[in-house]
This record gives sequence, C-alpha cells and structure tokens, in this order.
Amino acid sequence: MRRPPWCAITIAAAGCVVASIGAGAAEPDDAHWSQVVTAAKWEGRVTFYSASVGTQEHVAIARSFETRYGIPVDILEARASEIRERNRVEASSGRRIADVMWNGSTSTGIEEAAGMLSAIGPLPRQSALLPQFAGGSLSIKLALTVYGLLVNTSLVSDAAAPKSWRDLADPRWKAKILADDMRALGGGAVFFFVTYEHLGRDFHEALARQQLQFSRALPENQRRVARGEFAIYLPMVLSESLRLKGLPVRAIIPEEGAPYVLFNLSLMKDAPHPNSARLLINHFLEPESRAVFMATGRPVSIAGDDSALAPDLHAIANPKLMGTTDWTKQERMLGLAGEIYK
Repeated sequence: MRRPPWCAITIAAAGCVVASIGAGAAEPDDAHWSQVVTAAKWEGRVTFYSASVGTQEHVAIARSFETRYGIPVDILEARASEIRERNRVEASSGRRIADVMWNGSTSTGIEEAAGMLSAIGPLPRQSALLPQFAGGSLSIKLALTVYGLLVNTSLVSDAAAPKSWRDLADPRWKAKILADDMRALGGGAVFFFVTYEHLGRDFHEALARQQLQFSRALPENQRRVARGEFAIYLPMVLSESLRLKGLPVRAIIPEEGAPYVLFNLSLMKDAPHPNSARLLINHFLEPESRAVFMATGRPVSIAGDDSALAPDLHAIANPKLMGTTDWTKQERMLGLAGEIYK
C-alpha cells in the first residue's frame, strides 16, 4: 500500500499510525491530532467488532461518526466467544480485519492477555473520563451493561413476580424460563459468574432443575417472552427494556442487585486502519455520544449532567449493583456452567 506523502511518524501496513503514548500522558496537541484525522480519512474505512448484539448505541454513534468524518464504519455483531475466535483466526493467519473491538471487560482482559490489543495512545477527549474509569493504555472502560429479569405481565402477576434471584427456583417457573446460554461468553456467562459467587452452587443446581431453555438469539428472546412463549427471560439487559414499551413485559431488578459488566473499547493489534480506529474511539467519548448512551438508560464513564433525565431512565441507569466478572476466573466458571447445565 502506498504511503501518504505527509505521513512522518510510524509506518504500518495500512499507511500511517501516530506513535502511541502510555496511559497518563498529556492529550495530543492540535497538530498531532490533525495528522490522525488526515491519516484516518486517507485510510477511508474502519471495521468495528461489537459483542453488544442487538443494541443500538454503538450503531447510532458509528453513523454519527460517518456523518462527521465521511469515513464508513463496517460493523460486525457477534457473541463475545465468536469475536474471540475471529480474532484468534485473524491473528494466526496474519490477515487482521478488525480495527476496533467493543466488548465486555472479561473478553477484553482475555484478548489483552493473548496479545491481541495495541496501545490506544492519547486522545483529545480522554480527560472526559470519570477518574474511577481512567487509566489503562489498551482499552477504555466506557459503559456498564446491567442485567435483571424480563417477565411477561400477562403470565406473571406483580404478587408472583420474582423478588429475589432465588425465587427463580420456585416450581411454578419450571419449563417457563428462557435464558441466554451460560456456557458461552456473553450475558448468560456474566449472570452465572456473579450469581454463582454470591448465591453458590446450590442456587444453580436448583435452577438447572427448572428445565431452562437456552437460546443465543438475543433480540428475539425478548420478543418470545412478550409473545408468551415463556414467562421469564434472563439475564435481561435493563436498558433494552425501554425499547419494549407497549408490550406485555417489564424488567425486574432482584433484591440482591444486578450483575453487570463493563464494556470496553480497544484498538486491535495490527489494525488495518489504526488512525480511523483512534478517531472512532475518540468519537465515542464526545458529548453527543454520551447522550446516545444516556438516552437508553445505559450508564457511561464520561462526565456529564444527568439532571434532565426522565425518572424511568434514572432508575435503570442507577440500579443496585450485585457484582461483575473477573476474566482470570472465566474459564473455570464456564466449565462449572457446563457441569451444572448439561
């Protein structure tokens, strides 16, 4: 590939990539970032791998990026385990396709340990990150995906609705629960990890006797509950419940709290379009992108004013949190889920 004549920093297969600077470094000056923007437009494309299947925030932000910079964003949505396998194949074949990965912290940690990520470097908007989420050169902790239950209100009365996660073992729910697969990376695995650590193996053995039906068709699972095929779906991304208004369903946060996972943005090692990737990552930190997340009730790590949020958005964006995952224990947890849910 030809080299753009103005590129004078670090040369990569895709053209020019601005040299990375470690975490905590000063933000890039205008001239530095202007080179990134110019190089990104020369690259002319960016590929975005998302493990947030069926959600709209990253799609809306990608489209606003296209409008602002004129750079097309190719989006591939897949389960975290499928993205992991794609990354492995691309790395081993030397044919990297992905530029940016949008994935949970567990999968991000696994990819980091496998040497799949590259330092993002300084960004103009990095100071917008809340202090507790700042730091780390290989990924940006951007949003929380928070999980609860979804129930069909025609099949589950307010009085009968589960108040605790343990209530799911009530015999009345036998063969009436649809679940994301806990034996593969994704929301089901997050639910298993957190509830196993807090409620123990006995809880899951009791739940396994309820004859759960697993499905990996995430957006369709919500509709199946709305149609009355199942009384309950777990785990439900709480912010997604806002899209189901008018349907006979409601979201529930059990009294123990909500499992959650941080979603991170990462720059892939040997990304074909590294400057476009950095430009897109920075765009996710812009105020307009923060507004996209908050409009769906999804908490983000970008500072801003939430005083104008509607009450229902506040409730979903500020739930009681139960716990999150640890990627170093994930393989063991997946193995336990396979033992219990045969």
